[in-house]
Amino acid sequence: MYADLDLYRVFHAVARAGSVSAAARELYVSQPAVTQSVRKLEDQLGVALFQRTPRGMRLTPEGQTLLPYVDSACGFIDAAERKIAETRSLHDGEIAIGAGDTLCKHYLIPHLKVFHEAYPRVRIHVTNRMTPETIALLKAGKVDLGIVNLPIDEDRALVVRETLTVHDCFVAGEKHRELSLAPVSLRDLASCPVLLLEKGSNSRRFIDSFFKEKQVPFTPEIELGSNDLLAEFAAVGLGVACVVREFVGPELASGRLFEVKLVDEIPARKAGVVTLRDVPLSRAAREFVRLLERERSVLPSGELTL
Repeated sequence: MYADLDLYRVFHAVARAGSVSAAARELYVSQPAVTQSVRKLEDQLGVALFQRTPRGMRLTPEGQTLLPYVDSACGFIDAAERKIAETRSLHDGEIAIGAGDTLCKHYLIPHLKVFHEAYPRVRIHVTNRMTPETIALLKAGKVDLGIVNLPIDEDRALVVRETLTVHDCFVAGEKHRELSLAPVSLRDLASCPVLLLEKGSNSRRFIDSFFKEKQVPFTPEIELGSNDLLAEFAAVGLGVACVVREFVGPELASGRLFEVKLVDEIPARKAGVVTLRDVPLSRAAREFVRLLERERSVLPSGELTL
């Protein structure tokens, strides 16, 4: 036998207030409605819960037995409602994000810093994976959203939001500085020791497609796992590295790296946020995506605010 939860709420209010009139004011209902609810609960339980006295409502022994349980239940429900309200207002909650090392360091972290300062109680989980692996994690429900290099294969299950424009370029250190003095053809570049990201990443696939489209075969001298390592290897003279221009700005400005200008410029590409089409985002995740979309193309050197 299960009585209506609202009946227990009325019982709880009357027991705490000590009168029907006071409970009615607390519940914003009429006195007859309160009286009717109490009688209905008594009928369902088969016992009298109150003694009606000139001074108000007094609990019977059965009512006294019931009250602590109802009190606890109402407390748990109120606590749950507060928890939900906190989540809606971003005082609580969590976000699980998938992102590659380079996008995580140079793009995701600055935005997470701003978000965390505004909502410090939202828990953040970041899993570092390349774009294909991040999408697999998303589809498996392991992350709420992915920060990925675009383009990706068309997939009706995914929603893709472009939030960042990046430019791939080749850079060299002092040892190969002469390559930065005049535009270089792709064939001349391919004859140099070329440093690329390892296969499997969207960024590498983009560069491979570019050279294939231009019908220029090449074999990289060294393959590495991150943009930062490529920049370091180029800086010490191990070759000419393909990196994201926006992510090596300080090294270019300081003269530690030099950009190799190409006769055939590499087209710009996008990075962005990918989510599942039919899975609603939590309030915290929606707010973070909103930040990324609003601060479109902003990198660490820019001002980020909420």
